[in-house]
Order: sequence, then structure tokens, then C-alpha cells
Amino acid sequence: MSRASLMLNYKQLHYFWRVAKAGSIARAAAQLRLAPQTISAQIGTLEEQLGAKLFRRVGRGLELTPAGDLTLSYADEIFQIGRELEANLRNQADSKDILFRVGVADVVPKSIAYRLLAPALAGGARVRLICREDKLDRLFAEIATHKVDLVIADRPLPHALGVKGHSHSLGRTALAFFATADLAARYQPGFPRSLHGAPMLIPGDSSTIQMGLTRWFSDHQIEPRIVGEFDDSALMKAFGKAGTGIFPAPAILAEEIEEQFGATMIGRAEGIWTRYYAISVERKLSHPAVLAISEAARAEEAG
Repeated sequence: MSRASLMLNYKQLHYFWRVAKAGSIARAAAQLRLAPQTISAQIGTLEEQLGAKLFRRVGRGLELTPAGDLTLSYADEIFQIGRELEANLRNQADSKDILFRVGVADVVPKSIAYRLLAPALAGGARVRLICREDKLDRLFAEIATHKVDLVIADRPLPHALGVKGHSHSLGRTALAFFATADLAARYQPGFPRSLHGAPMLIPGDSSTIQMGLTRWFSDHQIEPRIVGEFDDSALMKAFGKAGTGIFPAPAILAEEIEEQFGATMIGRAEGIWTRYYAISVERKLSHPAVLAISEAARAEEAG
């Protein structure tokens, strides 16, 4: 069988989808204003191409086979994406806004994500930002299928995933420890040795920070008492605000953390850097919003 003959015929798939939704060939034929024989023949051709029966007769009606159920689930997604494509194209035709779809890894602090993305909205172009947060592995899959234009992450794209994409450094920031005034007064003197046995809140194992902290504690022969691990950095800070323990955060956010969470910087974790990356399918950046983010990051690092 040739490669061309393996390609799905989407008109046939659409006929199958309409029959599955309508419950019978006759009802689908009436909706599509086609002869039932035409639809039946097209579905038969699709079944032959797929090598599986999609319907079985039950009395006077039709019922999906297991292969039909699987095909319907894919068809639902395919035609949903088609509707989204049409809507987006119409919106682009009616608007001068540039659509910018961004995925932010849930381990990236929201304030950092804002700082990195803000230049995209500050330029001369009219950008409409669509921003969603998710686990990094799912966002890597979405960059591969072009569902997002950019992913903001705390690590580069792993080569082992086999995903075609490119990692662009957005710079780095030092890591520091923060705590309420009471905890700071207790553990700031003698830092960092004072952290030995101290109640500590740390990022979850999905964050690169946890690995860096583990090495740092080991290098300084410090064994804190780990009170909690958090995938969500905002939740970790909320527990820190309540005095549950000391927590790490980017030093660049010190003023904001003090204002929002009433926490004081105890000290910096010298040698630990939190790095951030913009991951795109482009080796050479061309999207105006992505270019604005990259250029702002380079300028800040150079400064």
C-alpha cells in the first residue's frame, strides 16, 4: 500500500462522525442532505482503509464497535481543533492583535513568569496573551504539537524526549531563604549553619531547585527538618507566611516577598542559581512577542 493511500480521508471521517453522533445513517443523511447510500459507501471505504469495522447492527440501529469508539474519540478532538482553527483565523482576520500562546511550568513562580512575559505586552505590537499553567512534561508535548508558541520553564528541553524544540536562556537569579520575623530572629544569626535542624519548606521534586538545595545542604553539612514539599511556589510561601517554616525563593523577589508575605530574607544560598528558559519550536526566534521577551532578558543580564 502506498504512503498516499494511508492518509486519512477527512470527508469520510466526518461522515462517520456525523453518523455516530446522529445514531443512524438515515438521520445523518437527512442532516447532511445526502443519499444514505453515499454515506454508507464512504464509511465502508473508511473501514476498509482502517482495517476495522466501526459499526455493528443492533436490531434496526447501529452501535459503535470498540474500534468505532476509539475512532470517535479521535474524531471529536480532530473536529474540535478544526473549529478552533476556523475561530482563530476569523479572529485574526477581524483583529490586528497578535495571538501569543504561552505555557508556564507550574514550578516557575508567578511573579517571575510575569517579569519574563511583561516585555511581550510592552512593545509596539498589539499582543493578545493566552497564558496557561501546567506540568512541564505536558507543556513539552504541547510545544511539539504547536498548541503553544512558547513555554517558560526552569530547565532546558531534554534531548531524550525527542521533541523538536529549542531552549533560549532568559537569565538566572540567586536563591535566598525567607522566614517570618520570629523565625528570622532565631535562625539568621550564624547563617547558614543555623539552618541545621531548622523547619524548612522546599519545592517539590519536579523543580530543579530541590536538587540544588539538596547538594547545597550536603556541601554545608546541614540537615534541616523538612516540614513540607510544594509543587506550587505560591502555596509554599503561604505556609511560610503562617510561620510553618523557612522557605527558599529567588532573591530578586525579596522586596515583593517582604511586602506580600511579611517574610524577611535570612540569607542567600551562595552557589545556587535559578535559571529560566523560553522554549520554542524555532531555532531563530521570529514571533514578535517572543523576540521582545528574549531581547529584554539579554539586556537585563548584560546590565
